[in-house]
Amino acid sequence: MITLKHLKIIQALHENNTLTRAANALHLSQSALSHQIRYLECKLNVAFWEKEGRSLRLTKSGELLLQTAQQLLPILEQTEKTLKAYAEGRQGVLRIGVECYPCYEWLTKVIGVFLQKMPDVEVDIINKFQFSGHEGLLNRHIDILITPDIERKSDIHTEILAQYNLVLLVADQHALAQKTVVFPVDFVDETLLTFPVSLDRLDILTRFLNPAHIKPKRIKKIESIDLILQMTALGRGVCVLPEWLADEFIKKMPVKKIQISTQKLNQKLFAVGRQQDKEINYIQCFIDIGKATK
Repeated sequence: MITLKHLKIIQALHENNTLTRAANALHLSQSALSHQIRYLECKLNVAFWEKEGRSLRLTKSGELLLQTAQQLLPILEQTEKTLKAYAEGRQGVLRIGVECYPCYEWLTKVIGVFLQKMPDVEVDIINKFQFSGHEGLLNRHIDILITPDIERKSDIHTEILAQYNLVLLVADQHALAQKTVVFPVDFVDETLLTFPVSLDRLDILTRFLNPAHIKPKRIKKIESIDLILQMTALGRGVCVLPEWLADEFIKKMPVKKIQISTQKLNQKLFAVGRQQDKEINYIQCFIDIGKATK
């Protein structure tokens, strides 16, 4: 009774918020879209949305149908892509989930080498998840998750791709630029420029400042790594990056890297996959190339 069309319609309604925009997104007339949903509502004796002015609000039944759509549509889309790849003589599609901003910079070093070695594999990069990255992996929305966070579960396989230190970057003329090592107290008067992630995922807070019961003067979240570096170079704040990434920017911008604590603040980058996919050759090839990349 519930068809693929119904799932696509409810997702389009959620994403576009009006019947007109949802119909345009699906290349349907508004009347055709309404008719298909009304038919399902009559069959199930439920309502999937309510009007709020010009917008729509999903009902409890609509939210349930949307949740089903968000789980199934990516799987069906991936199956279609993989079957198409098979039909064209390619091995398949590798969907890589990226869960941290510096992971993109790391991925650019790896993806070119991988595509040259595996020309018969298509690659999709996914960074927005309906759920967490790990749930996206288990729900088969992605095949590999690149992340600095690790979860111990029996049905997933984790390998270390890289190990590195986190360092502080400041402008060449910054008051901290003369230091070789910084400590929590050095952050008291600073604006910390960081990516827009939840604060409980920032190592500089959870592993360095919070244990010392110290907070930066201000935390400013910025989407673009280039903007973060520009503001850092102009003395508008300081930022924390993996040392390998910081070394690349030091060559191009008037910034200096400083070690964080005498023990250093180290981090790992992991590749996480499903246990049953360990033997798929192109997945293992990607991991091997990642491990060899410096």
